Amino acid sequence: MPPTLVFDVNETLLDLSALDAPFNDAFGSPDVRAEWFAQVLQSALVHTVLDTYADFSAIAAAALDMIAARHDRSLSEAEQTAILDTVRELPPHPDVPYALDRLAAADIRLAALSNGSPDVLHAQLAHADLTAYFDEILSAHAVRRLKPAPDPYHMAMDVLGVSACDMGFVAAHTWDVAGAMRVGCPATLVLRDGVTPDPLAPPPTHTLPTLHALADLLDA
Repeated sequence: MPPTLVFDVNETLLDLSALDAPFNDAFGSPDVRAEWFAQVLQSALVHTVLDTYADFSAIAAAALDMIAARHDRSLSEAEQTAILDTVRELPPHPDVPYALDRLAAADIRLAALSNGSPDVLHAQLAHADLTAYFDEILSAHAVRRLKPAPDPYHMAMDVLGVSACDMGFVAAHTWDVAGAMRVGCPATLVLRDGVTPDPLAPPPTHTLPTLHALADLLDA
């Protein structure tokens, strides 16, 4: 296992299902949450492909407007705020504290790298009580390019002072894993609910069902 592991945050560490309640209140169905986050990711990827930049919080708000229009809804300010504020208060997946405890105890250096805006990212990790695990908490905003563009991964290497081969990357998104592998990092895909490997992408270094399994690699 590389001496430094860098983790994506949303869905990888934090459980977006906490958003189901405000989405149900606003749209009458918690299923709209997944539709919204898919739109967030699509919009972010469009910016990456076009080599443009928008703040991830602005992308999230714009995606909410798009989903509301798609459902012929006009959300109140209170409904919008309830959804977007909950993004700052997501709980960790149950396997996260255990895995990070084991990795930190093994003297593996840990960092976080997210497309999220710096203020949101720090608020999320503080609320989830995860901040203390990470030597560095990094936002793609610093380079004004969103993952999976190479710039955020290179920025993480520069800040951490490591080469690509010494920086393992962990994410629950196939596109994020592909981005890390493209710049030479060994990468682990975590199969959160609904995640399947991309058959057209290079296979991840590891494909694991949970972060428990990542910690178990220490014993292998």
